[in-house]
Amino acid sequence: MRTDTLIRNDGMEILTKHLGLVEAERFIMLIQREPFDYTKWQENLFENMTIEEISKKAAEHRKTGK
Repeated sequence: MRTDTLIRNDGMEILTKHLGLVEAERFIMLIQREPFDYTKWQENLFENMTIEEISKKAAEHRKTGK
């Protein structure tokens, strides 16, 4: 299992690569200000989708990286 420090470092690297340093920091500030329940979000993420639809989306994402 990876340490929290490694995960945090990789996350910052990804954010800064895609958003730039200023917007990455801004993103972090935004998510720290807003209450966000990850468990509740996950419960609704695939709502009304079949296993086949989820599998198809996952396969598409893997192919395209999007």
